[in-house]
Amino acid sequence: MRLAVSEAGAGPRTAVLIHGIMSDSRAWHRVTAELEQRGFRVLAVDLAGHGRSPRARRYSPRAWADDVVETVQPLLSRAPDLVMGHSLGALVASLVADRLSPRTTVYIDPAFAFPRGLRGAVLKLLFAVSPRPRRSILVRMNPKWDAADVEIELAGLRDWDRRTLLGFTDTRPLVPPASLVAPSLVVLAERSLLITAPVAAALRRLGMTVETVPGTGHTVFRDDHARFVRVLDRWLDRTLPA
Repeated sequence: MRLAVSEAGAGPRTAVLIHGIMSDSRAWHRVTAELEQRGFRVLAVDLAGHGRSPRARRYSPRAWADDVVETVQPLLSRAPDLVMGHSLGALVASLVADRLSPRTTVYIDPAFAFPRGLRGAVLKLLFAVSPRPRRSILVRMNPKWDAADVEIELAGLRDWDRRTLLGFTDTRPLVPPASLVAPSLVVLAERSLLITAPVAAALRRLGMTVETVPGTGHTVFRDDHARFVRVLDRWLDRTLPA
């Protein structure tokens, strides 16, 4: 499936950005601006069932990754310099990286694991039955977001296909990459929904660099954009030097 793509910048480097579930490419607006200043051409996709992209009959991490590769590959003259994703988008980004072989990857509070037992069952149930939040609830849930991000999230929720949740009926595909195709940074929320301390340790053993941004929830780059950008800048200076 060909996806909607928001393209920005005309620099010599290319970044592919993949949003999380219930969101879309608009969530990256401030990150996109930062990458443009660093000389990136940014390709931010709307996954199937999100934003301006078509809806699918069935959803799965593998199918989302297939769509991203089909969409961005014709827009690339060589391997992307950066593939970055958040939450579901981080899991999809890891599958995309296996096929596009970027120079570096960044995974933000990634869906590389899912709670087991009662906690996992409760989390699935909450996702399945919770209504789309009103503005007041969204503000209460995310007190550190600015007004623009609240409005973007509300717009994304209106465009979101709730059936995408069926892509997580089976949580077995929520695993980290089996091996690394590029230097990889994992940026965790202080209160990560999915990555426990043992999982973070396993990611480090795999060879990933793992950093936590204090005081942030799941949407790290919205909760503390400035601190997230400092972490990202250090990583890009290390892995993609000028």
